[in-house]
Amino acid sequence: MAATDAKVWLQSSDNVSIEVDRAVAERSMLIKNLLDDLGSDTISQSNAIPIQNVNEAVLRKVIEWCDHHRNDPQQNPDDESDARKKTTEIEEWDQKFMQVDQEMLFEIILAANYLDIKPLLDVGCKTVANMIKGKSPEEIRKTFNITNDFTPEEEEQIRRENEWAEDR
Repeated sequence: MAATDAKVWLQSSDNVSIEVDRAVAERSMLIKNLLDDLGSDTISQSNAIPIQNVNEAVLRKVIEWCDHHRNDPQQNPDDESDARKKTTEIEEWDQKFMQVDQEMLFEIILAANYLDIKPLLDVGCKTVANMIKGKSPEEIRKTFNITNDFTPEEEEQIRRENEWAEDR
C-alpha cells in the first residue's frame, strides 16, 4: 500500500473508532509526530490512536476540515506570516464549515488546539473574533451568555484603569 493510500484508525473519547486517510490524519501535528514515532504498521482498528479529549461528533468535524484541507501546504511553525495572523478574513468554505452552534465551535477550537492543527485553530479563533468585533461588552455578554458579576463600582474602576484602550 502506498503511503498516500495508507489508513489509520482514531478512537474518540466516547470509544468510536474512525478510519482516516493517513494524509488527512497528519494535518494534526500531534498525530503526525505519533505516527512518525510509532510507524503506521502498529495502527489498526483494534489498536486505534486514542484521541482522549475529543468526542466522536467533534472528531468527525475536525476530520472533515482536515480532509478538505488535505492538500494545503503544511504550516511551518517557525514561518508564521504576520499578515495571516493580523487578518480576520476566513475563506468561504471555512466560514460555512464554522456555521455551527457555539458549543460545537468551542469544541472544535479545543480539539484543534489539542490535536495541534494550527490552521484550524486560527479559523476557529478568527470566527470568534468576528463574532466579537464591534460589539459592546453588554452585546458580547449576550452573544456568549456570560453573566456580568461586576458591581457597577467595579465596572467603573476597570473602565477608568483601561481608558487608554478605548477607541476615541
